[in-house]
Parts: sequence; C-alpha cells; structure tokens
Amino acid sequence: MRAAYALLLLPLLLSGCSREEEAVRDIFAMDTYMYLKAYGDHADTALGTAAERILSLEELFSVTSENSDTWAINHAGGEPVQVSQDTMTLLQTAKEIGTKTDGALDVTLYPVLSAWGFTTDTQQIPTPETLAAALELVDFREITLEGDCVQLPDGMQLDFGALAKGYTSDCVTGILRENGVESALVNLGGNVHAIGSKPDGTAWRVGVQDPFSPSEQVCILEIEDTAVITSGNYERYFTGEDGQNYWHILDAKDGFPADNGLVSVTIVGEEGLLCDALSTALFVLGTEGAMDYWRTEGGFEMILVTEDAKLYYTEGLADTIRLTGTMPAEVLTHDKAD
Repeated sequence: MRAAYALLLLPLLLSGCSREEEAVRDIFAMDTYMYLKAYGDHADTALGTAAERILSLEELFSVTSENSDTWAINHAGGEPVQVSQDTMTLLQTAKEIGTKTDGALDVTLYPVLSAWGFTTDTQQIPTPETLAAALELVDFREITLEGDCVQLPDGMQLDFGALAKGYTSDCVTGILRENGVESALVNLGGNVHAIGSKPDGTAWRVGVQDPFSPSEQVCILEIEDTAVITSGNYERYFTGEDGQNYWHILDAKDGFPADNGLVSVTIVGEEGLLCDALSTALFVLGTEGAMDYWRTEGGFEMILVTEDAKLYYTEGLADTIRLTGTMPAEVLTHDKAD
C-alpha cells in the first residue's frame, strides 16, 4: 500500500472584505504542497522572495541532492564538514531537544527510516538483523558541532524531516515581516504559521484534523503570530503483510513506529522550528511523557489525541480553542492531578 499523506492542519480561509493588497503563492517543495497568503503593499514581492528562500532551503536540507549540506555530511566518511548557518541552527535545536527528551527526537534515524523503506516508495517490515544493524548507526549524541563544522561517525546519516518545514516557516514569516507584511498565513503542507490577524482584525482560524476521521476536525484554533504544527500516525504509513499499520514516526530506542498511546500531537507556539521538533518528540514520548514535558519545560501549548479517542489540550488554549467533534476533552493544567 502506498503511504498515506494528509494535511494535518486545515487553515479555514474564510472570505472577508479587505482593501489591502492580497498576494498568493502556491509552491511544491520539500515533498509537499505549500500555500502562502499575505496582505500589504509589498506582499507580492515579499512572497516572491519567500518562495525563493523555500526552494533554497529545500536544496540545502535535501537528503538526496548531492549539492545539499545533508548529503555532504552523510557522505563525509566521518570527516568534519563546513555547513551553512541554517543547517547549524537545525543541528543545535536537534541536539537540544534530543537531550531534553532523552532521544525521543533523533535526527540520525535515517538508516532506520531507510530500513523501513520510508525514504522510498517500497515500504517493508525490516528483518530483526537489518533493524539491529541500522540502529547501531543511530545516536544524535555522536554529532559533533564546532564553529561552522559538523562531524558524524562514518556510516551515520542525518535526516531533517522533523525540523525543516518548521524552520522554513520561521524564515518565510521573517521575510514577510521584513517587507512590512503585518497579515499573512503560511501553510507548508499542513504546518501553519500566522503573521498578525486577518486584515479585518479577526484571528486566523485553523482546524486540527481528526485522526479517526480525516475529513473532519477535532477542534478549531484562533491564532495570531503563532505556529501550529501536528504530527500523527495517520500522516504517512503503510499496511504490512501482517495487516498492521506502520507509520513513519519511529522510536530510536527500538527502531519501530512509536506506539505510546498517541495518534496525534499538535504544538502551538511562536517558533515553527521548536513546534516542529516537539510535535515529533512528544509523539514518541507518549501521552504521559508529553504531559510531563509540557509541565516541566513550558513555553508552548499542545493538543493531544490518544488512541482511545480522547482529547487533551493545555490551559493556555482555553480562550482560543473551539471543540467541534464528539471526542471527550480534558484541559491540562500545570498542577498534575493526584
């Protein structure tokens, strides 16, 4: 079965009257469809610059392009490689979140992703021997960063799939703001990042997809100057010969799809890069682990949907969330219940 791709976040672009200049760009990059919408006198020029930046970052982070930083690192035979500041930023964040989550985020998982076939269209369940060999090459702690150089042990390989789009949304919104755009919505394949409010002064509305009924939403968020990013086990998966579904969010501890009670994690915060990294890491940590991390670290809001069809959202979203389904919901507070 081919991998299933779904837009995890659905911007609700309701029509409204505005006298501001509107500009739109549709782009296919980073293996996904992207939609950029901005308002202002220089919006069209800004979107053109943003589109060029997206394509340049795609080339920079690509695991398959021989011109990318990723390729250079992965094929350096253990030697140090000079990289761009963009790549260094991703690696610094990857190491930070990897450390804080005890490896729930690990950017060296590429050999294991390859063993499962998630890097191609030929997914399969790897043999125990194949998986064990791939796991020997996984450990983000072995990444060495010094100045503008990065070094990996020979055979270890990086993949920025859990970081690239979030960072790209930060870059795009930065470009738009530099060009005077005060109202915009950036949708990078379901990774949503808003600038300001809509031109009429109302908040942007973003629907979070129901993992059990992808044509529906579990809730709608009203956002301004915020990123909203979801990871879920229904985004990209295949069905094995044993009839079980296997998804692309893997646990570095055993190399299998993370199966810790969650079906989707949505992170809401100011920085796309952090939201992207945490949506993956907290999915791997599981329900209790995600809740504990939020209570300990803070600095973001989140929505969890569990495998038994329950929804949890953090108290900071109480004034901006509207539940739209029948799923039972509970508000998470910083004081853990006894």
